[in-house]
Amino acid sequence: MRLNSLKPADGARKERVRVGRGIGSGLGKTAGRGHKGSFARSGKGKIKAGFEGGQMPMQRRLPKIGFRSKMQKDAAEVLLYQLDKLDAGTIDVAALRAAKLIPAAAKKVKIVKKGEVTKKFILSGLMATAGAKAAIEAAGGKVGE
Repeated sequence: MRLNSLKPADGARKERVRVGRGIGSGLGKTAGRGHKGSFARSGKGKIKAGFEGGQMPMQRRLPKIGFRSKMQKDAAEVLLYQLDKLDAGTIDVAALRAAKLIPAAAKKVKIVKKGEVTKKFILSGLMATAGAKAAIEAAGGKVGE
C-alpha cells in the first residue's frame, strides 16, 4: 500500500447535488423549493420556535400556574425536633450544615415549631418563628444574634 494509492471506500463520498442547473438535472427552475412562500425565498426560511402561523401559540393559550422563587435556594427551614437531636450547645448555620440539616447553598435559616425541645441551647445567626422561640426559651435556651 502506498500513500498515493489511498482512496475512500466506494460510496463513502457522494458528490453534492447541484440544484438549479436546468430541467435535465431534475432540480431545475425552483430547485426543490416549490412555488412562492417564505421557504422559496432566500434567507426567509426560518420560523421562530413556537410560531403557529399567526394562530395564538400554545404557550400563550395555556394558563400560567405556579411560581418558583429564586430566593428559595438561599433559604432553608429546620424543624424544632431536629434541633433536639444535635449535641452542640450553640447552634449556628455551620453546625446545621455539618449535621446535614440544611443544604450547602443555604444562607438564611429559620427554625419552625414542630415537635418538642428538651435540651437547652443558644441559637446564633438563625431566625425563629414566634412559637419556636417561645419553646426554646421555655426549655432554658436563648435565641440571639
